[in-house]
Amino acid sequence: MAESIQYFNRYTNRIETERVYGERWLRWMYGQRSGRFGLAIAAKRAWFSRWYGAKMQDASSAGKIEPFISKYGVDVDSMAQRPSTYESFNAFFMRRLKPEARPVAQGLSEAVFPADARHLGFPDLSVVDHVFVKGQRFDIKELVGDGDLAEKYAHGTLLLSRLCPVDYHRFHFPVAGTPSQAEEIDGSLYSVSPIALRRRLDILWENRRMRTAIETPDWGTVLMIEIGATCVGSIIQNFTSGAPAEKGSEKGVFSFGGSSVITLFEPGRIRLADDLLEHSAQGRELYAHMGDVFGVKP
Repeated sequence: MAESIQYFNRYTNRIETERVYGERWLRWMYGQRSGRFGLAIAAKRAWFSRWYGAKMQDASSAGKIEPFISKYGVDVDSMAQRPSTYESFNAFFMRRLKPEARPVAQGLSEAVFPADARHLGFPDLSVVDHVFVKGQRFDIKELVGDGDLAEKYAHGTLLLSRLCPVDYHRFHFPVAGTPSQAEEIDGSLYSVSPIALRRRLDILWENRRMRTAIETPDWGTVLMIEIGATCVGSIIQNFTSGAPAEKGSEKGVFSFGGSSVITLFEPGRIRLADDLLEHSAQGRELYAHMGDVFGVKP
């Protein structure tokens, strides 16, 4: 029997089992030789994601919305629109929420989660050797795509936020500051599901991604890296570079597919929340909403 994917839910205060979208397909793709062949020739390729993204953009895909909501228990009350008003599955996937559904912690010394996701937090990247499973660690140079930045953040603090297809897929600024232009780092489009990442963490720095530096008066320079994945048609940035951004304001949105956001702080700039540290040390993700606190100034 395949091992279940478990995470800790901050709101129910329980360890829960994730219902992985497309689980049988993913276990075949990343666990069987025949599946790995299909991965190599199709699933990680940009053309496959464009093709599938186009299917989810077609009006006929709207028929998938109600069954998806029913199967995965999506919170309809928090949505800004009624499910019946979305013209395609992708429009539903990129949905906005009611402002009151995700209040943003306002404390000046508090940093907030950038997305609804399952999160892992690591206070010092240089000593990490347990990401999902023992022995996996981040290659910071490959991840950020720049040698000087890699040196700057080698002992920094990292938050990995993994979004599932069932999640709200807009991402937000974790702190207030002035963002640079988002720079694209080209790559493949492997799945970033827990099934894939438990086998190959290097997917995070092999996949196509976008990097933004946020200059702040209190937190130093904070990096945000949005990571594309299989079936993610695009990463859409909605912010204005060079203009001040408020904490919790929308930065962008992923189109259809599971995705991830990485947030990096310079050494000594943030102290992570106790529950995030506790579960991350065990290789278990913490589920929390955008706008909730994940760390404070030391």
